[in-house]
Amino acid sequence: MTAHRHEAESDGPGAQPRLLGPAEIRDLAELLGVTPTKKLGQNFVHDGNTVRRIVQTAGVERGETVLEIGPGLGSLTLGLLEAGADVIAVEIDKRLAAQLPHTASIMQPGTSLTVVTDDAMRVTELPGDPVRLVANLPYNISVPVLLHLLEHFDSLQSGIVMVQAEVGYRLAAEPGSKVYGAPSAKAAWYGDWRTAGQVSRMVFWPVPNVDSVLVGFERAQAPGTEAERVATFALVDAAFQQRRKMLRQSLSAVLGGSSAAAAAVLEAAAVDPQARGEQLVIGDFLRIARAAQR
Repeated sequence: MTAHRHEAESDGPGAQPRLLGPAEIRDLAELLGVTPTKKLGQNFVHDGNTVRRIVQTAGVERGETVLEIGPGLGSLTLGLLEAGADVIAVEIDKRLAAQLPHTASIMQPGTSLTVVTDDAMRVTELPGDPVRLVANLPYNISVPVLLHLLEHFDSLQSGIVMVQAEVGYRLAAEPGSKVYGAPSAKAAWYGDWRTAGQVSRMVFWPVPNVDSVLVGFERAQAPGTEAERVATFALVDAAFQQRRKMLRQSLSAVLGGSSAAAAAVLEAAAVDPQARGEQLVIGDFLRIARAAQR
């Protein structure tokens, strides 16, 4: 992991801070020889109104430290800096990471930006304690990145992320919903989630072939220990890998090796053995994990 801190000098009272538009996005991409790739989930936002809407929805306050994942060419970064945040941006693409401080110094002078060149899925330390996460997450790894960050950075208390609509609705889903699944249950371990509006495909370059939504979260106190989280998440995975089966069947492999053994643990946890994973809140899974340890 490499980090580069940048504090730009103001160009004076006549300077006009700006955000990136379509022309600037394409010029920067051409300058760096960057062709957006599906592998990295790169879709760059080029609409200033959308950027300011995300920042406003996130409730970013002047002087607070904000974490951004995958800043790309810097559209959202500039919006966060414009709002007065101290930004820590994690970017895996070395070309983009090297350019970002220069873009900030030209378009948002007098601001504070620290760029970390690394894979967000591997970062376990940051040069600061961000209190808020605001990001346009790469769509192909958005859920794993979110869970990784929440696991390793307790300082993150809230956030707004832009993700593929299907993923966003799943993260915010309630038990019993058709889209409620393992991501829904695991996300709930860390706090409360909500959808916060749709985002037009037309504000991206290149235009993605999926819809996008904003998803917000507010961290709550974890319901159990780290060891209990690991055990609980294993149960969640098992339950949703066979989501059509009753829990006494879907959890049999991890609860004693038989349906009868699983049913005994479920009954001890006050969970109906004939229920299905989609009916359980994260607290139910935690009770099962605790009952299995008795």
